[in-house]
Amino acid sequence: MITKVAAIQTSYSQDMKSNIDKTIGFIEQAAGQGANVILPPELLQNIYFCTTQDERWFDEAYEAVEHPCVIGLQPIAKKLGVVIPVSIFERDGPHTYNSVVMLDHEGSIMGVYRKTHIPDGPGYQEKYYFKPGDTGFKVWKTKFGTIGVGICWDQWFPECARAMALQGADLLMYPTAIGSEPYDEALDTSAAWQRAMQGHAVSNAMPVIAANRIGTEKGLGSPQSFYGHSFIADQTGAILQELGEVEEGVIMHDFDLKALQKNRSIWGFFRDRRSDMYGDL
Repeated sequence: MITKVAAIQTSYSQDMKSNIDKTIGFIEQAAGQGANVILPPELLQNIYFCTTQDERWFDEAYEAVEHPCVIGLQPIAKKLGVVIPVSIFERDGPHTYNSVVMLDHEGSIMGVYRKTHIPDGPGYQEKYYFKPGDTGFKVWKTKFGTIGVGICWDQWFPECARAMALQGADLLMYPTAIGSEPYDEALDTSAAWQRAMQGHAVSNAMPVIAANRIGTEKGLGSPQSFYGHSFIADQTGAILQELGEVEEGVIMHDFDLKALQKNRSIWGFFRDRRSDMYGDL
């Protein structure tokens, strides 16, 4: 099976409808060029509001099935016949989560993944807004292959990638919102960010796709500048497609999933694992 994956890199505003419409435009562009699975960035509904603690943002959390971003993208997924992981601020009763709703090629909700690793630091005060995920790591068997999706901070943890690989993932995807560090404006983590995920590609012998934001957002907290560098890496960790720090657009690449499966078997990483020796983990 040949699957064409795509990652969207863009900026977002405080107008949710505008953000949804903008995302739809990129999805239509990618689908028009043959993409089957299309990844937007993290929390596309708004600016990245976690730069500060402000209770008003809790009004932006919705139940997964009622979220405006999910409702807005469902007919597009169905119309174009594409799979879309939709990153949202989810409400479930008294709890709120940073979640992905996976839409299949018919626009149906396949399930929800709730972000496992929640950061808490200057510019990324997510623990105020998000309860740590309770879904466990998840993959989805779509028409275009089995897709594993982690969310932003998840991408730094090899356990997340390996857990999805062990569940049969063919591809790993990470919607992201990452950029400057308010405590050190000279610190640029973009290279380390890429290398962490390139390592997941190598050690799990499967492609990795990451979609980040761009631009400087001036919301209610400290201004946050996102560094882009969205990319698609193959199973060797080599970056095949990449956008720069300020480029807005879509990147795409074809993958032969059957060939990738054979390649994983040849490497033997999963054959030679010693789970009996990993008790400390």
